[in-house]
Amino acid sequence: MIAPANSVSADILTKPFDILVVGSGAAGLYAALCLPRKYRIGLITKDTLKTGASDWAQGGIAAAIAPDDSPKFHREDTLKAGVQLCDTQAVEFLVDQAGSAIDSLVKMGVAFDRRGNQLAMTLEAAHSHPRVLHAADTTGRAIVSTLTEKVLECPNIKVISQAIALQLWIEPSTQECLGISVLYGGQIYWVRSGAVILATGGGGQVYAQTTNPAVSTGDGVALAWRAGAILRDLEFFQFHPTALTKPGAPHFLISEAVRGEGAHLIDRQGRRFAFDYHPHGELAPRDVVSRAIFSHLQKTATDSAHDHVYLDLQTIESERIRHRFPNIIRVCQKWDVDLFTEPIPVAPAAHYWMGGVKVDLHNQTSIKGLYAIGETANTGVHGANRLASNSLLECLVFASELSQLEVTTPEVLDLDGVSLVKHQGSWESEISLIKEIRRQLPILVWKNAGICREQGNLQAGLDQVQKWRSQLKSLESSQYILNLSPLQRIIFESPTIQIDLRTCAETLNLLDIAYLILKSALFRTESRGGHYRSDYPQSSLRWEVHTLIQGDQWWTNKVK
Repeated sequence: MIAPANSVSADILTKPFDILVVGSGAAGLYAALCLPRKYRIGLITKDTLKTGASDWAQGGIAAAIAPDDSPKFHREDTLKAGVQLCDTQAVEFLVDQAGSAIDSLVKMGVAFDRRGNQLAMTLEAAHSHPRVLHAADTTGRAIVSTLTEKVLECPNIKVISQAIALQLWIEPSTQECLGISVLYGGQIYWVRSGAVILATGGGGQVYAQTTNPAVSTGDGVALAWRAGAILRDLEFFQFHPTALTKPGAPHFLISEAVRGEGAHLIDRQGRRFAFDYHPHGELAPRDVVSRAIFSHLQKTATDSAHDHVYLDLQTIESERIRHRFPNIIRVCQKWDVDLFTEPIPVAPAAHYWMGGVKVDLHNQTSIKGLYAIGETANTGVHGANRLASNSLLECLVFASELSQLEVTTPEVLDLDGVSLVKHQGSWESEISLIKEIRRQLPILVWKNAGICREQGNLQAGLDQVQKWRSQLKSLESSQYILNLSPLQRIIFESPTIQIDLRTCAETLNLLDIAYLILKSALFRTESRGGHYRSDYPQSSLRWEVHTLIQGDQWWTNKVK
């Protein structure tokens, strides 16, 4: 068998790259493809390709390309959804470039649904016009599959799988990003690069209920924060009201389109309870429906963090269901739910993080040489509440800007100056503690900083997270993540170390983003978009500002 053009050898990380891309969802893949082909690019992914949230995206990608639509209408809808926190310039850039992004995907071979010779457009919640392109109900998978094929054809892109980014390499005197430390093949390498692009997705695994895959542990945001980058609006997390909730099954998203087609939300008694909370019932805005289910479970369930209600499709014609939702049917069948004869058990789940690493229109963070893209970044386009199907569009539009990126090829690191450190033994007792914290953390964050928040719970959650962070920082395993020197190369002799160190790294990252979300939610004393405070249920004019974070400093600035 002939090896792919970009297959890697064991010594791949001993040489510098022009650019390192960390993450392999739609943002990372498209970023790697948009970068100039003259550069040697390393694409680092924690698992294998196609394990990120983009591959799970059922919805679609929004673009105002229909004759009766326009970027102006798309702009207005995006600004309205963002509840006064969208940066207008970023939104205008997004909607104006949407057509070009779609053209690029079509030319690559993404098979969007069509009506005759025309691309099919669907109307989704909060859009004023049908402008959402789909590939059945697996749009993200269709896009990611095509992008993956293109990446694997590029000899200048080296895919480094099963590799964990541990720490950004920041030059103390200039505060410039020079590369990263990476756990790969049982060793820790320091890898030089002319630029680092963080594209690690969101942080949904910090919540007990999430539609995000297991790899979504907020790595990019945590890495950037620890390196001193400015973050923005981390309190804003979007919860999807209806995710499949069954023991052993992933929290698979049951699209809003199902309720749009006429499905009813019912409780264990078969009652349509959503009308108790809003006159539009199941068709109320996404955040309202999420709060309705959350509140109803708080009143009626013994374990509200893991219980569920039901989505009943009996009112929809069977043929309509088969045509519109083939993938939902398949996934439900896999988990022994026959949606034609029984309701689907569902509950709200953390879905999309509007906050992230603050970037400009060119994806540049506050640290020279460090860039962020996709859900890891905060570009300003989503504001306090993302408009449906704008997230895949954001990945593509902002990645296209990277075609202009110019970097200087770094010098080869003098290996004679690098000390080799061999680690023997294991961290069995430490890993037991880390795993227990990892188990408890999502339950705590769900209850204390989930759909409904208030000061007492937020503070209690913050206090506990601080205790856990202190515990973990004192462990030996944590030192290999937080306090390594760029002049050290670590060789682990235990075969279990790669797994253990990944567990430690992800747990440290989750604890950091839990801390950031809890503290940001305490800081913003109002309700807006994806941030709801039951003790401050109204929006406030004085809070029409961004929340900015650097280190342990929180402040605000005006929306542009």
